[in-house]
Amino acid sequence: MLSAVLRAPTEYLSTPPSAGTLQSQEAETSGKDWTASRRFPHALIIGVKKGGTRALLEFLRLHPDVRALGSEPHFFDRHYARGLSWYRSMMPKALDGQIVMEKTPRYFVTPETPARVRAMSQDIKLIVVVRDPITRAISDYTQIVSKTPGVPSFESLAFKNGTAGSVDALWSPLHIGLYARHLERWLAHFPPAQIHFVHGERLVHDPAGEMGRVQDFLGLQRIVTDKHFYFNKTKGFPCLKKPEGSSKPHCLGKTKGRLHVRVQPEAVRKLREFYYPHNLRFYQMAGMDFGWQ
Repeated sequence: MLSAVLRAPTEYLSTPPSAGTLQSQEAETSGKDWTASRRFPHALIIGVKKGGTRALLEFLRLHPDVRALGSEPHFFDRHYARGLSWYRSMMPKALDGQIVMEKTPRYFVTPETPARVRAMSQDIKLIVVVRDPITRAISDYTQIVSKTPGVPSFESLAFKNGTAGSVDALWSPLHIGLYARHLERWLAHFPPAQIHFVHGERLVHDPAGEMGRVQDFLGLQRIVTDKHFYFNKTKGFPCLKKPEGSSKPHCLGKTKGRLHVRVQPEAVRKLREFYYPHNLRFYQMAGMDFGWQ
């Protein structure tokens, strides 16, 4: 059976400049509508980059009541001028009662995004996957190096004058980890009850536990459980025993679980000091201790 019916958001406070006036969504019916149609998302995975968003999306797609866009549409941060009609056309078709989702990690850190999301829906559910900001930054830098060989060292980019200087908090890999600053903007538009935090480290070591909490948050039956996962010791990451549409085990791509570049211990120590007060504030705002001290 499908989970309890969740209606797509229908109330808009404003529209993008080029969107024009949208027609109201399909009229509600007294029973279930078994015709698949494109709807606006009921939930968004809004961040963070290199936190585990791809893994979470792939795990959620195992659920029969979830329809999720595989690619990142970047509507609210890059393509907003294309309008809400374009955005809806990007969504997968879904039956009445199925949850439509998409993930774009850049949403969490883009200042304009919270107000734009609220203009589409006041009731949308938001999911943020977070991990230790230092580990996240090193993972981010590792990805940069893999795509652009020859970039300066992590230490020279993270500090304004080598490890002897101050932290460059404007450098993107470090700026993303200032979770409290970004969350503050979202809380100005959405109540805490509509934002769920996924513990990135636990998603790796206890994927079934984290998935259980996410399914509860979305109002879904706990169908994705420990029977769906096995731990790949080589990658150091959980893999799916039988992904949707396949009878074979599946691990995420080569870029997931790869070996990080080595960073000087002194740099890590200074970053630990830098992030300490930011992490504490984030714990208070999120209502949970992630244990990154």
